[in-house]
Amino acid sequence: MKQASAAGPRYPREREADVVLRDGSTVRVRPVRRDEEGAIRAFLGRVSPDSIAFRFLGMPSTDWVVNWSTDVDYSDRFALVAESGNPHEIIAHAAYVREDDHRAEVAFLVADAWQGRGISTILLAHLAALAEEHGISSFTAEVMPANHRMIEVFRESGFPVDRRSTPDAIEVEFPTSFSPGAVARFEERERVAAVAAVRSVLEPRSVAVIGASRRHGTVGGEILRNLLSAEFNGVVYAVNPHAEVVQSLPAYKSVGEIPAAVELAVIVVPAAAALEAARDCAEAGVRALVVISAGFAETGEEGVRRQQELVAICRDSGMRLVGPNCFGVLNTAPDVRLDATFAARRAIPGRIGFLSQSGGLGIAIIEAAGRLGIGLSSFVSVGNKADLSGNDLLQYWEEDPGTDVGLLYLESFGNARKFARLAPRFSRHKPLLAVKSGRSTAGARATESHTGALLAASDVTVDALFEQAGVIRADTLDELFGVATLLTSQPVPPGDRVAIVTNAGGPGIMCADACQANGVDVPELPSEVRTKLADFLPTTASVGNPIDMIATASAEDYRRTIETLVESGACDAIVTIFVPPLVTKAIDVARGICDAAASQRGVTIAAVFMTAEGAPAALAGEETQVPAYEFPEDAARAVALAAKLGRWRTRSEHDVMPQLAVRTDEAAAIISGALTRGTGWLTPSEVAGLLDCYGLPLVATRVVSDAEGAVAAAAEWDVPVALKAIAPGLIHKTDAGGVRLGLDGAEAVRTAAIEIGVAVGQAGHRLEGLVVQPMAPTGVELIVGMADDHTFGPVLACGAGGTTAELIKDVAVRITPVGERDVREMLRSLQTFPLLDGYRGAEPCDVAAIEDVLLRVSALVEAHPAVVELDCNPLIARPDGALIVDARARVEAPPPRPPMPSLRA
Repeated sequence: MKQASAAGPRYPREREADVVLRDGSTVRVRPVRRDEEGAIRAFLGRVSPDSIAFRFLGMPSTDWVVNWSTDVDYSDRFALVAESGNPHEIIAHAAYVREDDHRAEVAFLVADAWQGRGISTILLAHLAALAEEHGISSFTAEVMPANHRMIEVFRESGFPVDRRSTPDAIEVEFPTSFSPGAVARFEERERVAAVAAVRSVLEPRSVAVIGASRRHGTVGGEILRNLLSAEFNGVVYAVNPHAEVVQSLPAYKSVGEIPAAVELAVIVVPAAAALEAARDCAEAGVRALVVISAGFAETGEEGVRRQQELVAICRDSGMRLVGPNCFGVLNTAPDVRLDATFAARRAIPGRIGFLSQSGGLGIAIIEAAGRLGIGLSSFVSVGNKADLSGNDLLQYWEEDPGTDVGLLYLESFGNARKFARLAPRFSRHKPLLAVKSGRSTAGARATESHTGALLAASDVTVDALFEQAGVIRADTLDELFGVATLLTSQPVPPGDRVAIVTNAGGPGIMCADACQANGVDVPELPSEVRTKLADFLPTTASVGNPIDMIATASAEDYRRTIETLVESGACDAIVTIFVPPLVTKAIDVARGICDAAASQRGVTIAAVFMTAEGAPAALAGEETQVPAYEFPEDAARAVALAAKLGRWRTRSEHDVMPQLAVRTDEAAAIISGALTRGTGWLTPSEVAGLLDCYGLPLVATRVVSDAEGAVAAAAEWDVPVALKAIAPGLIHKTDAGGVRLGLDGAEAVRTAAIEIGVAVGQAGHRLEGLVVQPMAPTGVELIVGMADDHTFGPVLACGAGGTTAELIKDVAVRITPVGERDVREMLRSLQTFPLLDGYRGAEPCDVAAIEDVLLRVSALVEAHPAVVELDCNPLIARPDGALIVDARARVEAPPPRPPMPSLRA
């Protein structure tokens, strides 16, 4: 065992984490402290003799167990505890002890009252990650045959366990690295815990309103009134210390006085009183809070501190929290009927789940949904997102049989990497739509690289996240509701072929223009389809696409035309348009459209009724519903966005991640050496070495200190050379006169080197050296790079490069890691891709070589989180490959990655 210093090893506070148990409650996991013998002794008092015997394969003395449990060096001997309550009580202990260079023994002890809630599994995952960091590749354990719980923990962990039986014990051994099976098991466990947490909010058996009022127009009054008028299928309690009765309910002075268990408490008192109310709830064993009150992190530093205290109260007790500063929650399921909002309009029951980050907007959402006849299955206003978030709700909706579509209104992301993992799984089975505010550049962060500037220029990173995850992004709430209405009643279009059926030419043309502007096709119909249509439509009708049946078209014409199109397989979606003529009634046309829609299930149908009365009620039948829009452009946009999801679903679920030949350890050594100088840019030599470790093709590079060194280096090549300045803080070298190209001969090189020194000095920088490179062959200039976004993590970018990269701003981005499909789609989405593909007769570039560069950059930044910016600009693409001409990389000491599972993972 390693000897600790006199002061003892440093306590690794960064290893502390809040985790969610199987029932949705939370506890804290942290390293054990060497001086907490008293807390360990108290913990042992809550553990039965049988559990202690199972843990230690016998009954050692309490003093021995206490000493063993706190004897840690946070390397060869590492122990974790789980704690809960206020004051904190240890409820579990787990440790590993190194046996040799690569193996350690692992063991667990959980207080009897906390067993069966998944604590051992969580501690195992955290210990495995810690052990792997310290060079331990496998765990061993001895388990008594009668210790069925611990045997089950190992068996269900997902780690590949090697098991051997002896007369006295079962010996197990397994690797500490997370296998795909282990990751899948922990993700499933995470899903179960998240669903349980949300159920305590959306499916409670009892609700207490703290701050309940009898007065109309008050938040406490309206929430209680809505709970009662919605006929909540549980028990409602009113808490008001100044009243005996509130809205015919007996009023309690505090939640602690309520004689029965309370599952959900809705707090509507002022922020200063909300903390005391939360403490009362914690003492009373409430499972979840919805804090409506404002005055928290949205108001400034004092509010931030107040919110931190609120979260701490919840964490200590295991309560889950929605809000603060929110509008409330509702669930229209007939076996729940929960309306804990202060909305004036009752939500229509339906099959759309809605999450809003904005509390104020929540009121407008419920009002708008009711006005449009859109039904909600559930609604959650998360407010400041101090705890429960959209990621938790996604996992609840995913298995909720009453929710067919998920809608999100987002102002910011909490754990975007987790969203990127969860959203694709959701979108495979249920459409997920989002409005993300903040498309402007006002909040763009300062950046020091070309790649960073491109990514900060707009919210292209959000677009990339949604694109990769299969999330439909709408620009407005109106557009969001339009697509949601379509997808709750119609199938997702399997492709982007749209047929337009109209009784007036103008609206049909407008619809066709809108379809093409939004990326879906209005193809010419096959001749056999046109012939069938001509057989029953008027001779003056146009049977192209749009299909103009002329003003005399009957309801029967609409029905037969739709059925003919569906049977032909020539389209994936149909937009019908009705302009009221003198003869045909709108209601008859609506019935004809619904009759046709009822007979098929494979084609998406949307209707446009340009009438003063709006869409006929016949479109919303009991068996078949066809969404109606006021204008052709609205229907076209909704269909186009739905088709985008259809195209995404046709892709294989898992992208191919190629196995690349790289030198990870050597690259890590270069980065580690650079970090000894602190945060900053790598030297040109370090950049060249780093790129070489990952097989990235950098042009030959020499680093010299002066003009004579440049002359000597240039003599190595029988071609003209380029000189580039090395100067701290100099980003745009060309602008400062720090680049000279096409230098041929010693005198030209010497003169250019001297001139660069003068120019860089005049620009306010100190010249430290020069980079000498042979002139690269001509080709298409690209930029490939990455920037570490504080929200999204590493973001890969590729686009038009060179000195005009930030001017042209033709860039495609993806959140790493990326696979072969991602990089293929990135390149082909560029407006300048034709330049790579043989534009105007030019020889096509080696696109596969560019894709390989993208894959290798992604692999580099995923393996080395200390690399926070990387620029390869320009990357010269040619028919015979790709070559990086200039590259920069910046490193920062990365924070510890959050352990999995945890609330931050």
